[in-house]
Amino acid sequence: MASQGHPYISQSLLTPPKTPPPDCEIIFHNWPEPETAPEAQSYFEAPWEYDAKQILQDDNGFAVRHQEVLLLHGVKQRYAHTKEQPIPRLENDSEMLVAVEVVGLNPIDWKAPDFGWGLPKLPCISGRDFAGKVVKAPTKSSRFELGQSILGIATDYRDSRRSAFQQYAVVSDFNACKLPPNITAQEAAPLGVAFVAAVLALGVCMGVDFASGNNGPHGPDLLQIVRSIAQDSLPKDIRAECFDKLKESGRARSGDWIAIWGGSSATGCCAVQLAKLAGLRVISVIDVARSGERMLRHGADLLVDRLDTERAVSIVKSVTKGKLRFGLDTIGKDTAGLLAQAMSSHDESSNRSEDGHVVGLVGVPKESTPGVVYHSVPIKLFHEAPQVGESMMIWLEKLLAKNTLATPDIEVAVGGLEGINSALDRLRDGTVNGPRIVVPI
Repeated sequence: MASQGHPYISQSLLTPPKTPPPDCEIIFHNWPEPETAPEAQSYFEAPWEYDAKQILQDDNGFAVRHQEVLLLHGVKQRYAHTKEQPIPRLENDSEMLVAVEVVGLNPIDWKAPDFGWGLPKLPCISGRDFAGKVVKAPTKSSRFELGQSILGIATDYRDSRRSAFQQYAVVSDFNACKLPPNITAQEAAPLGVAFVAAVLALGVCMGVDFASGNNGPHGPDLLQIVRSIAQDSLPKDIRAECFDKLKESGRARSGDWIAIWGGSSATGCCAVQLAKLAGLRVISVIDVARSGERMLRHGADLLVDRLDTERAVSIVKSVTKGKLRFGLDTIGKDTAGLLAQAMSSHDESSNRSEDGHVVGLVGVPKESTPGVVYHSVPIKLFHEAPQVGESMMIWLEKLLAKNTLATPDIEVAVGGLEGINSALDRLRDGTVNGPRIVVPI
């Protein structure tokens, strides 16, 4: 259900807590991938070129030769508005070119330049979420055609062709969602990364089978799809998460409890709704005064106030009677550890024979917890495994068309590409702590 027309409900945990200063120990950061040291480069060398003759003869009638982009030249620098840049080139028959209409901003969009997280060779183009229209359709048979409105999600940050902070971006057809008439580009723009993270956390890390739910359009059994893929075809750093950490017998089933710490964040909101569709019982640990009404609308079974963490853990343990096995944390390693505490029990009658599973979007404790397996979201699956990405996007199309999934509340920022720096400043200083910021281009 689109958020248009609904009153804004403040969400205190929508933006993750402030990042520690640079002189502190860098925590594990998996949003969307572990931090990597950027490679220095003194000028922008586009990984694509254009051929003017080819463009003028384009079968789709597309004849634009240049575009404007935001370039990041170095860590701790602002994005630079740059003109006369080449149009990204399509490299295979599943790719399409999209005119970016609205960009959705994420915390990583300011944390990447401030702390060097997830940066490829510099300068680079950034931005993960956007919505727009297809101006060059895939050359293979595809569900996309010229002029369609789509949601694009750029989880492969190493490929600047796909990034959002430019006028035209490349999208693989298996990483795009067709927008139904009831969802606008502004409503859809901030949804992508949050949806992908929530689905992978639930479907892969916890084994939720979205094909078996009875409360809405059926989705994919992601764990089954992933484990049908040859291991050596996936990146090494996600293989253990995909194949080893969760036993088939330990998968989440309808009726199981799941606790989501930071349930009012964008990913948390998606996870609450999707977990309910799969038949799980959902505990949302939030600032109840700020976000309780919204979480009840999303279907949470129990609201627990996060302000007193010791009492929050006690309440979760009491309600679940020591049988809680699944937790999703959107805040940091400390709260991920609190979820692990909520899974421990001295009650011999609890009969919890399987391990507990905690997924940390931002970080997990360094020390292991007996009986608890810590997970990180294998975000690379979305763009590295076409069958995974496409199954998720086809499901999202159905959810949006049926108004089954609510889109985030939004705040519209002005200024186009040049206005993105100012909008990101508001995320940095915490003056926006509720709606997602979207920027029409």
